[in-house]
Amino acid sequence: MLTQETINIIKSTVPVLEEHGKTITTVFYKNMFAENPELLNVFNHANQKQGRQQTALANTVYAAAANIDNLEAIIPAVIQIAHKHRSLGITADQYPIVGYHLLGAIKEVLGDAATPEILEAWEKAYGAIADAFIGVEKDMYDEAEKQTGGWRMFKAFKVIDKVKESDVITSFYLKPVDGQKLPAYLPGQYITIRLRIPGQEYMLNRQYSLSQASNEEVFRISVKREDEVQPNGVVSTYLHHDLQVGDQLEVSAPAGDFYLDAANTTPVTLISGGVGITPMMSMYESITKETPNRKVAFIHSARTRAHQAFHKNIEDISKKLTSTSVDVLYSEEGDGFITREFLHRKVLAGSDIYVCGPVPFMQLVINELYDLGHPVDKVHFEFFGPKAELELATV
Repeated sequence: MLTQETINIIKSTVPVLEEHGKTITTVFYKNMFAENPELLNVFNHANQKQGRQQTALANTVYAAAANIDNLEAIIPAVIQIAHKHRSLGITADQYPIVGYHLLGAIKEVLGDAATPEILEAWEKAYGAIADAFIGVEKDMYDEAEKQTGGWRMFKAFKVIDKVKESDVITSFYLKPVDGQKLPAYLPGQYITIRLRIPGQEYMLNRQYSLSQASNEEVFRISVKREDEVQPNGVVSTYLHHDLQVGDQLEVSAPAGDFYLDAANTTPVTLISGGVGITPMMSMYESITKETPNRKVAFIHSARTRAHQAFHKNIEDISKKLTSTSVDVLYSEEGDGFITREFLHRKVLAGSDIYVCGPVPFMQLVINELYDLGHPVDKVHFEFFGPKAELELATV
């Protein structure tokens, strides 16, 4: 338990963190990787180059400081981050390394303003926050390992099929090398793949949504090919051009807190943009297995028909449902964009709504949903990569 004095000191630093948080986390990552380059085998290099990881950590530190007297308020964020940590193989012994360099970065950026009292308070606060993460993640590792077919960290998988879904999206079917059955996962969850690419010094990790309903035999991920010169392009280009049937990579057990309760009978609306369609395919197919009489609206936005994946899959799934509507808009072919008026007509009344896609897409769609009166607790959304900052109307 933190003393009231420690809590008061931490809360007094909130304005400073709001102003200098991104600078502190940028210095933190630079120093930590310089002294502990082995951690580059764990962290997503693309998110580092884009500044997304630095922003995400700054937001997390700020939220922790602002709620240091009521850490229960950030439990949802802790759980979401813990899922990502468990999927990446973050271990308890790495937390002291993070704490050491975080305190060092605070001192380096703030200089004399980071008094011994402030640094001592932050050392105690970080210890409490780290203990919370370590405890939650241990439970997640234990759960992933003990379930039927489960495992703890990474295991070897083989590519058994590779299917081009569109001009930019390819699906990879992955099967355990050891021949074991796969654990069940929730529709919307993701896995981490870990691989070594020729010419790259460190292992590379990427998290991809599972794009079909759970089964015991195979995982399917569906990957958008990014421009090779972009930070995200190194792995996606390798997967599209170089990874072949028969090749192996390492895979974590499924994780994530964005998922559909497929056994629920409440109407559901699935809204996706671009490659955000991947978790929706898992959700849509899962409904056919669990509650085929459920009312469903499937809404997707793509740039062109050439960019649209899963045409046949969507048709086949739709035939198995009693009540479903499917709308696909092609923004560069004159169909326009998903607007408030479109959502007013198409979103099912009283439905649970799931949204996934690029950040600008989600920001627009979610704000429109809120403005239309859909309750915050009925609108669920997922980001690719570290938690981004959305400017939402009511949250």
